[in-house]
Parts: sequence; C-alpha cells; structure tokens
Amino acid sequence: MSFLILNRGAVGGAKIPLSIIVLVLCGFMFFVLLYTERISLMSSSSSSSSNFFRLKSCPKKDISSKPKEKVREERSENMDVLDDRFEFDPEECNVAAGKWVYNSSAEPLYTDESCPYIDRQFSCMKNGRPETDYLRWEWQPDDCTIPRFNPKLAMNKLRGKRLLFVGDSLQRSQWESFVCLVESIIPEGEKSMKRSKKYFVFKAKEYNASIEFYWAPFIVESNTDLPVILDMKKRIVKVDSVEDRSKYWEGADILVFNTYVWWMSGLRMKALWGSFGNGERGAEALDTPVAYRLGLKTWANWVDSTVDSNKTKVFFTTMSPTHSRSADWGKPNGTKCFNETEPVKDKRFWGTGSNKQMMKVVSSVVKNMATHVTVINITQLSEYRIDAHTSVYTETGGKMLTAEQRADPMRNADCIHWCLPGLPDTWNRILLAHL
Repeated sequence: MSFLILNRGAVGGAKIPLSIIVLVLCGFMFFVLLYTERISLMSSSSSSSSNFFRLKSCPKKDISSKPKEKVREERSENMDVLDDRFEFDPEECNVAAGKWVYNSSAEPLYTDESCPYIDRQFSCMKNGRPETDYLRWEWQPDDCTIPRFNPKLAMNKLRGKRLLFVGDSLQRSQWESFVCLVESIIPEGEKSMKRSKKYFVFKAKEYNASIEFYWAPFIVESNTDLPVILDMKKRIVKVDSVEDRSKYWEGADILVFNTYVWWMSGLRMKALWGSFGNGERGAEALDTPVAYRLGLKTWANWVDSTVDSNKTKVFFTTMSPTHSRSADWGKPNGTKCFNETEPVKDKRFWGTGSNKQMMKVVSSVVKNMATHVTVINITQLSEYRIDAHTSVYTETGGKMLTAEQRADPMRNADCIHWCLPGLPDTWNRILLAHL
C-alpha cells in the first residue's frame, strides 16, 4: 500500500516515518483488543448455554428491519425452547392461590371469529359483548409461574395420542377452548371435526392426534343426558353404572373428567339402582352430596379396574363456580354477573355458587383410589372471575336471547357458563403444564 513505500536515506537504509509506525501499532492493538473481546463473548455464550436460566438480561435486538413473518417464527421458536426447558412442579406450585393481573397487551390465541368450532352459546364477542377487557386478565400464582400455552408444544405432547374430555357443558367449553388454542397451527387439509349427539372428535392428521369430548353431565347414567329434562324434580341419576358410555373412554391416553353443576339441582336428588325401565319406581331421594359420592365411587371403580396408569393419565377438574348472587361480592343491588367488568380482588372471596362439601366428596373419593388421579383445582381462581361469564351475550334453548330478554338480565343472564376465548383458556394452560 502507498503509505508503506520506503524512503531511502543517504546511507542506503530504508527509514519508515514515525507517524506510519504509530498508525500500524495502533491498528495492531485494536485488532488484538477486538479478538480478545470476541473470545470473551464466545466463552460467555458457551457458559450461558450450559445454564439457560442464568441469562437475566440481554440487549434487545433491533427487529424493525426484519419481515413480520420472520419475527413471528423466531418468537415461536424461542417460546418452544423456553417451554421445553421450563419445569412445572405441581408439588411446588399451588395454582389455586394467586391473583388476576391485568395485561393491556395480552391478546388471545384465537377469537370466536377465527375459530370455527366455538358454539354460539360461548361466542360473547360475536353475540355483541361491547367490551373485551375480560380477555386481558392473566392468572398469576403466588409462588410459581405457569408457562404460557404454546400450541406447538401442546401438539407435540399429544403426538400419537387421544385427549378426551368427559363431562357437562362446562367441560365442553374447555374442550372447545383446547381445540381453538391449537387448531390454527394445523393446515386446513390436515384437520377434521366430527360431531354426533354425545361424542365430538377433532383430529390433527399430521400429529396422529385427537382431541375429543364425550357428553356425560353426571358422568354416570341418567334419564336427562339427552334429551335434557328441564324439570329438575323429574331427573333421575343411575348412580351405579357407566357402562353405556365407558366404551368411548377406553384407550384414551389422557382423560379429563368434570361434573358438578348438574348435581346441584337441589338439596336432594333421585338416585336409582338398576334399570330405568320402571321409571321413577325404585328411585330414592338422597341428599345431593350422598348421591354425588355414590356416582363418583362408581366412576372411581371403573378407572381403577380399567385404566392402565402406565399408559393413561387421568385428571379431574374441580367445580366451576356460578355467580348468580351479586351480594356475595358486595353489590346487593347488582344484577348477578351482568355488567361486571373486573375480577374480584379480595383473595378471601368465596361465593355461594361453590360448595366446599361437594369438593370434599371429590377429594375423599380420589384419595382412596388405586389409580393416581390429578385433581386440577380451578375453583378458587375461577371464583374471582365474575366478569367472564356469557351473561346476556348467549343463547338459550338453541336460540339467541332477544332484545327483550337481554333487557331482563336478572332472569336471563347466564352466570354459569364462560365466554370463549376466556377463562377456560387458563384451565387449559394449567392442564398443559401438568402434561
């Protein structure tokens, strides 16, 4: 290069100007410094990869110049890594104790417009609910963290498996939630849905997986499964049999049961042993907790005698609370859950829509089972969500509420079921963490 051309002196030796020497030395020192820093960074990176969770702070990369699709893909890949490395320990994490935190930037993974599988009964936004703040509350346990629901992770865990939800309409909403949380990552030609009167099956061909629901509101047989008998005094529960439905449950890899609301049809229930052939003859009116225990023991006997615990995981979801008495949360002049827009903040809150005696029945039956059953306690966290019900933005008897019916929320607001997307997504977030 020109600045290295030698100047010849009188003696014939080559002399290099001092300025050139200084410039070369500075360049060499800069190169050494840069090389040393690079080695340090590589060492740090190697150390970090051996202990992923020591990475407390990293400079944010400028992603503004990257295409949006590329950014989404990178975020998805990062989430896969995070969730795979995240160890959720149910023994250490009490998901029932915590609080709801508002996150203004939170967006659901689906809507009732984007997911085609949501029943009109749960489609609050489509049915005209004017505000959407109920979608932005996130459950935060006191002593742990529940990983976010990751559709790819969920489907990888379900690869080659059957996930089956069994129960009532609240369980159906959890099934619909799970399907909607994952269906968007499955190409159109790779997924299918089949529905019959009692049995619904969503299949993901690429994963050789199915997410299913079986309608069994009492779990055991009853005279009001289908068609539904609206007069609760005429409902009879056959507390000693699941034979007509259990054939659909056999062979499932993950079973998720629930039943509660349908049992709460009064202080006493008509229970029957044997056949329905004689109608009400032979049915005996029992205290509801007694009938509930008999029905659950029949279910427990089926699980213990049929389920291979080495192959199948069994879950039981606790009661989903109702909110039909606004005085419970300090609004004696309120209209049930109608127009509620925030969760209850009082951690001690427990409404009249949940029954601890019935919850004790579940825990005592499960405790005495030979098969391990994981009880997912969604009751307390759901108790606070007076704002998340379908209220008047729903249907009844297969028909949308009329304007006149909506104007009478005290009579027509549904404070039992939940909007989708909504609270059942959190139940599934907890379920996935257990898987």
